[in-house]
Parts: sequence; C-alpha cells; structure tokens
Amino acid sequence: MSYQLIEFSVEAGVATIAFNRPDRRNAMSDEMRAEFSGALETVSRDKAIKALVLTGRGNAFCAGGDIGGMKRRLEAPQGEVAFNGWSRQQGVHHVQSLLLGLPKPTIAAVNGAAAGLGADTALACDFVVGTERSKFTWSYIKRGLIPDGGGLYFLPRRVGLARAKELIFTGRVVEADEALALGIVDRKVAATELLSAAQAWAAELAQGSATALALSKKILNETFEHSAHDIFNLGSQAQAICYTSAEHREAVAAFLAQSSAKG
Repeated sequence: MSYQLIEFSVEAGVATIAFNRPDRRNAMSDEMRAEFSGALETVSRDKAIKALVLTGRGNAFCAGGDIGGMKRRLEAPQGEVAFNGWSRQQGVHHVQSLLLGLPKPTIAAVNGAAAGLGADTALACDFVVGTERSKFTWSYIKRGLIPDGGGLYFLPRRVGLARAKELIFTGRVVEADEALALGIVDRKVAATELLSAAQAWAAELAQGSATALALSKKILNETFEHSAHDIFNLGSQAQAICYTSAEHREAVAAFLAQSSAKG
C-alpha cells in the first residue's frame, strides 16, 4: 500500500507511523484515516513487527477531525445528517479499535498539540511520551460535541472520573507538565529526543514473548469491565495457550539447561 498522508516505516522490528499533513496540523481527514487503518492492519498481521510508535510531522501530533468534514456535515441535507454521522462514526471507531486492540506494544510520541480526536488517539496507545511542546485538549465541547474517538473511555482510566469530567466539560488545554502529573503522559523527554526515545522504549517492550504480551494486553484492556473471577478465567485460557507457545518452551528449556549446568 502506498501512503501520501502518513509515513510508514519499520526498523529492527519497530514500526513507526507518522501523520503527515503538517500544513493542516495533521487533522484527520477521511483519506488519512483510510491510510492509517491500512497501516495498522499491516502492523497487526506482520509477525516481524513487534511494536508501534505513533507520531506526527511538523509541530502538531494531530489537531483532531478535519474541518472539511465538519463543513460537509453542515451542508448535507437535513434528512441525511444523522445517517452520514453514524456512518462516519463507524469508520472512526474501527480505526480506534484497531489501535486499542493491536496485539503489540504501542507508544504515542506526542510532538505537539493533540486535540480532540488527536488526544483520543494518543490515549488509545498503551503509553504516551511527550515533550515540553506537548499539549492536550478534549475540545469537543467547544464544537457542541462529545468525545467520539474513545476519550470517554480512555481519559477516566488515565486521570480518574472527576478529572476526566473537568477536562471534557471545559475543553481546556493541558500543558506538558500537568499532563505528566495527571498521568496523561507517561514519560517526558527533550523534543530532540522524542522519536528516538519512543522507539527505544518500544524496542525494549517488544523483547518479551509476543504471545504472552498479546494475551496480557487483551485481558488488561478489559480488566475494569470484569470481576476478579472473570479475569481468572480469561487468564487460565491465556496461560494454556502460553504453555504451548514456542517462546515458553524455548525459555523453559534454556532455564533447565542452565540449572543443570550449575548443578
């Protein structure tokens, strides 16, 4: 697949996707979303790719939804607005679900503003790395909207319910230091080191068993929706799969050989 609105590369098992509409502050158009979706599907199915870093080109991570789409929504015949909106939401949620459910570690390297859908997309990743230039805003309220890219789900899990309500009800900007203090950002680095730091962390996270990591992530993503009993059951099933994996068998064989040599 060729890309015009994102950049996609892989090095040493770490994929990097960069939103590439810097003149539009990487606002998410339908066309860019389609490219992003295709790239995520490639990352998901390619066993040689062990982790993903997501970033933006220019001085913004992602400014949210593209204004052209908003304009078309206002111009659509009244009788088509609801269905058009529903159809668009299916596309947005498909991509966010792909990112959230990717069976590999994901890191958002937030190089500038992450607004609206951009902020939601950053939090759909497992981890967020920022710089002094990073800022976040769930600014939907200022357009008469609610967060539609997963912010209603992701943000309370990061900052707690009351703080999530405050950030969504006001749409205010959260600067880098506050984002780090609140847990929106996991690590803060110098702007010149952002991408290399995120890629190095992704490579570190990808060292473990791909099978165990994918299964752990799947269960962890559902932890708050289940009882302890449910998690035990899911864990039992996942562990049974791990017992048969090549990574487990090789690790145990190596451990036993090492123990025999010491004995």
